[in-house]
Amino acid sequence: MMEIDISAEVGVGSELRVSCDREVFVSRLAVVSRAVSTRSTVQVLAGIRLVAGVGELELAATDMELSLRTTVPATVASEGSVVVPGKLLSDLARLLPPGEVALEVQEASLNVTSGSYASRLHTYAAEDFPRLPPSDLSLTTLAAAPLLETIDRVSRSASRDESRPVLTGILVRFEGSALTMAATDSYRLSMKETALPQPGPDLEAIIPARALAELQRIAVGAETVDLGVLENHVVFHADGVWLTTRRIDGQFPNVKQLIPDAFEIQLKLPRSELLEVVRRAAVMAQRNAPLRLRFAEGELTVSAQSQDVGETRETIPAPYAGEPIEIGFNADFLREGLESVPTDDIELKLINPLRPGLLTAEGEAFWYLIMPIRLAG
Repeated sequence: MMEIDISAEVGVGSELRVSCDREVFVSRLAVVSRAVSTRSTVQVLAGIRLVAGVGELELAATDMELSLRTTVPATVASEGSVVVPGKLLSDLARLLPPGEVALEVQEASLNVTSGSYASRLHTYAAEDFPRLPPSDLSLTTLAAAPLLETIDRVSRSASRDESRPVLTGILVRFEGSALTMAATDSYRLSMKETALPQPGPDLEAIIPARALAELQRIAVGAETVDLGVLENHVVFHADGVWLTTRRIDGQFPNVKQLIPDAFEIQLKLPRSELLEVVRRAAVMAQRNAPLRLRFAEGELTVSAQSQDVGETRETIPAPYAGEPIEIGFNADFLREGLESVPTDDIELKLINPLRPGLLTAEGEAFWYLIMPIRLAG
């Protein structure tokens, strides 16, 4: 564990005056701007807060659900803080000439100069910007690679339907050196268990999938990720960026109960070959048309048909023996399930055409459950 204070709230009202490298400024703005609110009626949430401290300029943004903050090395002539319209500042900074950019607050405006360019931007009051949690935090340092891989494997199953907030999150559970993540949109379920090089924090929380997707972006190339837990927030730190997200309240589905104990059909199939067949067939599975998988003696036929579009059919060898069976799946869901498993072979487990199928792989503590589509005729 290590103690880090990320709360440095600089007093408002002083006249900020700094200069910094334009390229670094633009790259750091691109990070925090992803937390700028695009839907809130609260004007200040559409802004990025600039805080000039000792030798650095802090950038921060929040939509009250997610906050991002980071720093830029800077020459600081006068400390202070201001909130600037986020999209406007980001768009402008990208177009500035190379070299130094100077920022200076005068009255209720921010003067931006770079080379022969000069502009004046209206600002929001820094005192209206939300106070970002936390203050002093006890952080656990985790290896980045296994954490990010687990997020990548399960996140695509999280729902995008905000009418069911719990399902827009990912269940994250640390138990000693074991990490479990699960996500479901009620049509498919992803769950992965991962062994960590060192123990994680004491945590079980539903974390917004959007926040974990942002963590993947900011931690690309990082060796470690720091994690801190508050009552209703989770804080991540990687590569000089702090990400704070609200935990989602509610009861997550009991994912282990959703996975059937036994299956009637268990097949080992070449993953890459099956994935290519599914990708080709999915082109024809438009307007919610199902992808049909028909198993017969020694073969699997994948087909799709969409009215006014056309149809497709492709057969590959499969180690199936028994009466023919046909089951339908959402083409995108099946494709994403196959993409989630990195092994050469994949195990497909079925019960009957009306019960969910399971994708997994030998030696993989990963499960992808997918609901079938009832086939006409």
